Amino acid sequence: MAGSYQIRTMTRPEVDLALDWAAIEGWNPGLHDADCFYAADPKGFLVGLLDDQPIAMISAVKYGESFGFIGFYMVKPEYRGQGYGIQIWNAALARLVGRTIGLDGVVDQQSNYRQSGFRLAHQNVRYQGSSGAQAHLEARAEPDAEMLELSKVPFAELCTYDQGFFSACRQQFLQHWIAQPQAKALAICQNQRLAGYGVIRPCRSGYKLGPLFADSPALAEQLFLTLQAQVPAAEPVFLDIPAVNAAAVDLVQRHQMVVAFETARMYSGGSPDLPLDQIFGITTFELG
Repeated sequence: MAGSYQIRTMTRPEVDLALDWAAIEGWNPGLHDADCFYAADPKGFLVGLLDDQPIAMISAVKYGESFGFIGFYMVKPEYRGQGYGIQIWNAALARLVGRTIGLDGVVDQQSNYRQSGFRLAHQNVRYQGSSGAQAHLEARAEPDAEMLELSKVPFAELCTYDQGFFSACRQQFLQHWIAQPQAKALAICQNQRLAGYGVIRPCRSGYKLGPLFADSPALAEQLFLTLQAQVPAAEPVFLDIPAVNAAAVDLVQRHQMVVAFETARMYSGGSPDLPLDQIFGITTFELG
């Protein structure tokens, strides 16, 4: 190692730079992700500077009092293997000490994460399809199901529902995520209660649908098809699913989506007890 290496909290403009790096890595970030991510935890993004030039990044976002999520772990290729990455990794772990920590890591890096105490919970798989490819298919209708704009659902009710699928309350993040420009956010209610919701947003390439949470496969498919229909014709659509959810796998296969990418969802401090059979699309690989 040569030169002066410093690790500090990112400024808001540097989060935009992190998204640019993520795009170079092929992670296809959303066009408006930076504002949403920064709102989740303004102090949760770290940059490593060598002689004042950014060469490494990571996020260590705090949710509530007991959960955190690590993402955006990147080192410029020419500086890898020189100790800069492990330093910023350790700084992220230190920021989240005492919490259960989740991450979506590259599959072939699992052994490295295990050395830091992380254990595999399940695989998450990104599937890619086309916005108009399955227009002829119809969802199986659920009785008494009503589709509506998510903004019409009381925000407190949404937060309560969302926390059933996540490891902590993420109110600040959700406020921005569901209202980001160019996105579409829908809810589905059954018997006058919230029974699922989903958000689709524009990305550097195509659109990503996430989260997609629903009480049943039929409700998930109704949301999936309605949100997919918001996308311009022939644009790619991406959905990240827990591979252990057989109904989600069935959904993407029936709609002729193909595998594009895979991650290992890992936790340190124990895996949370989440209803994976009702998670048909995770929110993001970066923030959980």
